[in-house]
Amino acid sequence: MIRAYTFLLRPTARQQVALGEMLRDHCSLYNGALQERRDAYRHASKTSVRYGDQSAQLKDIRAFDPERQGRWSFSSQQATLRRLDKAFQAFFRRVKAGQTPGYPRFKGVGHFDTVTFPKDGDGCRWDSTPHDRQTRVRLQGVGHVRVHQHRPVQGHVKTISVKREGNRWYVVLACDDVPAQELPPTGAVAGIDMGVAHFLTTSDGEHVGNPRFLQAMADELTGAQRHLATFPKRTRQRTKAHRAAARKVAKLHGKIRRQRADFHHKTARTLVRDHDVIAHERLGTAGMTKSPAPKPDPDRPGGFLPNGAAAKAGLNRSILDAGWAQFLGILANKAESAGRLVIPVDARNTSRTCPECGHVAKENRVTQAKFECTVCGFAANADHVGATNVLLRAGLVHCAAA
Repeated sequence: MIRAYTFLLRPTARQQVALGEMLRDHCSLYNGALQERRDAYRHASKTSVRYGDQSAQLKDIRAFDPERQGRWSFSSQQATLRRLDKAFQAFFRRVKAGQTPGYPRFKGVGHFDTVTFPKDGDGCRWDSTPHDRQTRVRLQGVGHVRVHQHRPVQGHVKTISVKREGNRWYVVLACDDVPAQELPPTGAVAGIDMGVAHFLTTSDGEHVGNPRFLQAMADELTGAQRHLATFPKRTRQRTKAHRAAARKVAKLHGKIRRQRADFHHKTARTLVRDHDVIAHERLGTAGMTKSPAPKPDPDRPGGFLPNGAAAKAGLNRSILDAGWAQFLGILANKAESAGRLVIPVDARNTSRTCPECGHVAKENRVTQAKFECTVCGFAANADHVGATNVLLRAGLVHCAAA
């Protein structure tokens, strides 16, 4: 299996400056390569510049600017050029598919936060001081940076990435041939229904509360964002107060993100530990959180009818705060590592179908929390009914696959 390990870096003051310069120079290389592609296409010849052409120029670029571009790993600079090439490939793929393309944009220094080293030993070295009790990673141009390794690394380290989040630095290891750690069978199966009132409900009737991390910090985050909005959005150089305000907003968002990820990991671990088979709804959160289309008013040219956008915005915020997609991804990864089975099923009408008689009707869902069948009179919690139907559908899918 392929697994990624993320560890906190503890660089010295000098190493932190060097890491910032590394990101700055890779950002400059990315923007310069993007500008070259734009200029080539705008030329009358409509020339296309590809990754191979730009990679061949790296040797001359490094020789021309040895103090900046020449300091860093050649392979990491190639990875930055591949990152731009992937952005253009995705752009042309969306153009051909008729989707909103989104042309690749220039990166600001504060928005270019990752540098990738494609191979351990080429410009970087994991566990560079094995004789030392403290784990370190060696980065070309930076040195041996101390790592807070809170868990053992298994498998073979393939790529190493350095990432900045706020004022913290992380190293991300992508490892191959990671052995599975299968758990003993329990004989238990469960279906789960994702929700907003409850984060999830199992087919056993157990509710897991929704912590609502974003809502819990909404007042503090709103105050920080209002303070940041008092500064100009576009300026050549931010003042000290402007930078402090931006750091505060980023710090709050980072805290919410870490709290949510921690909750997802612990909840998924509990489900995987206690069940052999877990079924869940196949959810398309991107489509579920779309804003409603405007409704033109036929009697008033240029006017619009109410379309429920305000209420939908609140629901979208709650769905995104719960982070269903991230949780289901974590659940699938943990289940694969533990030798468990996760089955996604069609989510349509799971909370409108009676598990007793099979009757499907919108009227069965009396309220958000109550289910009452209009045919047989079966009544239960709506989320529990949804989880039960998910488990039933998973059994059908599993039998069909077998």
